Amino acid sequence: MWLQLVTVLYVLIAVAMVALILMQRGAGAQAGSGFGGGASATVFGARGASNFLSKTTKWLAVAFFAISLGMAVYASKTARRDGVASKPDLGVMAQQPAPAAPAPAVPAAPAQPLPAVPTAPAQPAPAVPTQGK
Repeated sequence: MWLQLVTVLYVLIAVAMVALILMQRGAGAQAGSGFGGGASATVFGARGASNFLSKTTKWLAVAFFAISLGMAVYASKTARRDGVASKPDLGVMAQQPAPAAPAPAVPAAPAQPLPAVPTAPAQPAPAVPTQGK
């Protein structure tokens, strides 16, 4: 139950980080604001939006890495407790097949060569009549 809740929170944080990173302006975006970009007409003020987005992205990244670390520690403890670390899961390869019946013995090759097969004598092909015009 808790692991599913943490996994859902983890995915939501990842999606929020992607959205916030895509909403931020790049390094060269300040040059456009000098030519009437309208940056002072935003909800957060001239610099408020970039500060808000960068701080929110920073804290989401901290939460993302903390959850990643916690999930890794949980997975390693679970693997050690279940004994997975000592014997890997081989899936289908771990199944032991039933003992197969012994293969039939292959007869040995004959000691004497087989007699040659007689071939028909070569005959010339019959002539094809041609029609003249």
